Amino acid sequence: MSSEDLSILVIDQDQLRASILEDGFREAGYQRVSVLKDIDMIMKRIVEIDPDVIFIDLENPNRDVLEHMFQVSRTVQRPVAMFVDQSDTAMIEAAIDAGVSTYIVDGLKKERIKSILDTTISRFNAVNRLREELEQTKNELAERKLIDRAKGILMQARNLSEEDAYKLLRKTAMDQNRKVARVAESLVLTAGLLKD
Repeated sequence: MSSEDLSILVIDQDQLRASILEDGFREAGYQRVSVLKDIDMIMKRIVEIDPDVIFIDLENPNRDVLEHMFQVSRTVQRPVAMFVDQSDTAMIEAAIDAGVSTYIVDGLKKERIKSILDTTISRFNAVNRLREELEQTKNELAERKLIDRAKGILMQARNLSEEDAYKLLRKTAMDQNRKVARVAESLVLTAGLLKD
């Protein structure tokens, strides 16, 4: 995505710090920059603005404000960079767990904004790819277990070998233009109903 297309939201209650970030983005070629100074009804405003990336700058946040911002990060599913003046290990871990892509302590400098933005987007994309791969692997494992259960049902009910049970599942799937896992799921559900 080019710098002209990228929409950036800066969330900062301090006008001076917000203007540092906004100026830094504009100097780096990013023109679609919005600034939120009021965090009341923040989720509604984020939905309205629909940014591609969010930069949150918190001077000395208390736990409630941090937790609120972590909730924002968990909900929006966007690259989020968070700047704080002070931190501890627990806050860093909570930020990462909440999906904050970049967590920077005492590092707000206009000339670093482009590299921080690039890092934030790259890290968000990498974590998203891993999350998608994990979800796909979980789904494939669940399907494999379902197919194994269906094969077991067929082997017992029809006195088939494991190979023949799988061939029957596959043939049924092709005949019905369905996935083998969906046929297996139907068989397992039906077998469960017949037991009761």
